Amino acid sequence: MERKRLRLLEEEEQQGKKIARLGFNASSLLQKSKLGFLNATSYCRLAHELRVSCMQRKKVQIQSSDPSALASDQFNLIMADTNSDRLFTVNDVKVGGSKYGIISLHGLKTPTFRVHMHENLYFTNRKVNAMCWASLNHLDSHVLLCLMGIAETPGCATLLPTSLFVSNHAAGDRPGMLCSFRIPGAWSCAWSLNIQANNCFSTGLSRRVLVTSVVTGHRQSFGTSSDVLTQQFAVTAPLLFNGCRSGEIFAIDLRCQNQGKGWKATCLFHDSAVTSVQILQEEQCLMASDMAGTIKLWDLRTTKCIRQYEGHVNEYAHLPLHVHEEEGIMVAVGQDCYTRIWSLHDGQLLRTIPSPYPTSKADIPSVAFSSRLGGTRGAPGLLMAVRQDLYCFSYS
Repeated sequence: MERKRLRLLEEEEQQGKKIARLGFNASSLLQKSKLGFLNATSYCRLAHELRVSCMQRKKVQIQSSDPSALASDQFNLIMADTNSDRLFTVNDVKVGGSKYGIISLHGLKTPTFRVHMHENLYFTNRKVNAMCWASLNHLDSHVLLCLMGIAETPGCATLLPTSLFVSNHAAGDRPGMLCSFRIPGAWSCAWSLNIQANNCFSTGLSRRVLVTSVVTGHRQSFGTSSDVLTQQFAVTAPLLFNGCRSGEIFAIDLRCQNQGKGWKATCLFHDSAVTSVQILQEEQCLMASDMAGTIKLWDLRTTKCIRQYEGHVNEYAHLPLHVHEEEGIMVAVGQDCYTRIWSLHDGQLLRTIPSPYPTSKADIPSVAFSSRLGGTRGAPGLLMAVRQDLYCFSYS
């Protein structure tokens, strides 16, 4: 495996030359399309393949008020916000435990690729099971974290205001308050942008789903037959989708009370524990991955699998999917530490990116992809965090 990784890294260095030699470039592709040699589907797939194959790895320089911490703290998780101008990070501290940071991506431009890390004093010795952005005061004003219990301290769901981070809030804007909810043993979480569950979040527990109102504290509980490992709210349809350890994917109708019947709206099944669900924009399809390495695209109207994406590697890890309809791609990191990019429309594997470090269970990269890295004027690209390093793969 290590020989294969080193070979792929060497090929990555030669990628630009190889593409030029093959004559696989934008001008020839456009010319073939105009001459009628390519239909619309082939042209779109080849255009995606060309763009993705031209992405080259560049190391990002991270500036911080504590450079010594940057050299020792390892990235565990990264998560881009809706506008892709901030990156929330969970870093493992050398002495044990985790601390959080927000990286501003506004400086992520060629040729320097320089960003700034905003840190705060909040530190925890508890594992982060799940996290997502939460829009309480405004879009992505908070981060929702599910923390595992330890010793006598029970698990909880914490709403962490981004204004707590140094230099991350506007002048005169008071930092918000950290708010915790005692919710032990949460495997997953999701924030609702649905009008049927306004200012609410959901947590997936062992054999239970809990929907909590941040404003009133009111809770709805829905019993399940298995641990809920992943969740996502639909935006227009009043549904909350859940993926379970048993392989079941089901939707909760938010209009139904927890005591009532008929709240289970949709049922799909995988052969292994479901680790990620992603609802596509029109909310007619859902992408799901499991611990057998299977990735399927489901039609929610017919409850049939319409496409499968081959090549993903997973046997035990809780790994997310990253779906980007605007770019027409889907990204996933495997247990083998390879980042793979597929064409969303035909399931073709477009690119396999090796990790800069040897394969290890402790060094599975965390990634974020966006059509506009650094904000509205940013360029499409992939961010990869592994060990102490952050890399950017931007379109050439």
